[in-house]
Amino acid sequence: MTDDVWLPFRTDEVEGLPEGPTYRFWNGAQEFPADPADCVLYVVPYMKGSETAVRPMAAMTSVRVVQTLSAGVDHVQPGLHLLPRGVQLCNARGVHDASTAELALTLILASLRGIPDFVRGQDRGEWRAGFRPALADKSVLIVGYGSVGAAIEDRLAPFELARVARVARRERETARGLVHPISRLSELLPDADVVVLATPLTDETKGLVNADFLARMKDGALLVNVARGGVVDTKALLAELETGRITAALDVTDPEPLPEGHPLWHAPGVLISPHVGGPTSAFWPRAKRLLSAQLNRFVQGEPMENVISTTGA
Repeated sequence: MTDDVWLPFRTDEVEGLPEGPTYRFWNGAQEFPADPADCVLYVVPYMKGSETAVRPMAAMTSVRVVQTLSAGVDHVQPGLHLLPRGVQLCNARGVHDASTAELALTLILASLRGIPDFVRGQDRGEWRAGFRPALADKSVLIVGYGSVGAAIEDRLAPFELARVARVARRERETARGLVHPISRLSELLPDADVVVLATPLTDETKGLVNADFLARMKDGALLVNVARGGVVDTKALLAELETGRITAALDVTDPEPLPEGHPLWHAPGVLISPHVGGPTSAFWPRAKRLLSAQLNRFVQGEPMENVISTTGA
């Protein structure tokens, strides 16, 4: 048996990898690079889907750490029960903050200022002038105030907002102000001009944005989802969009990918991007720095960072 580490990068692409482990390159190919039973640390291929992520896990009888390259871990959850007891699941907290926050701001500005309408006008040679909403003086509610949520607020700071409200699982104080518990969400929604979803997909957040949630949003409000599609009840969202009462900007959908002909494609007031919050040029250097740091901790017997859960705990 060897101490194999499965990486979705080749070793010459990652600086600072420690000596000791045998590195195996696997980025979701049909053939495994070696016996999964010899793998002690498994770095999950990025954006290859849950089926690929889980496929080798049942045979990983020696694995001690599973490291994702995403902040969300819902794509590996179905395979955790296949692993031995005591396996640590680590996410990529911090890796996607810059990219996802940039996209959240892009979607907000593009939706408010009517950029999709301008593009359609340009395609037709039409000059579509007129007044549009500004981000200035708006109230923004960030649902899911982890590192991505905080990065979104950092980028909103220069835009002369009326206020920012923050929601997470538990109440706490931050340098920017109070983070409200999720139990207060219903009373915060009616004041928000823009609601940004940046929460992980968990049992608690699945379907969080349901008909009641949407009904509490003020008329003319914008819903921005850079979290996971499953956080939003698509049927309930479609019903609200069809009335024209609210608008939406969605980087993630349920189902995903959104199939051809799905009514969400052509719903009024919706802007859709194809789950591109994370995959940018900013991802690669941050992901590789994370892997190098985590592998050095692993080899030196130091505590891993970003531990989400431990199997059998």
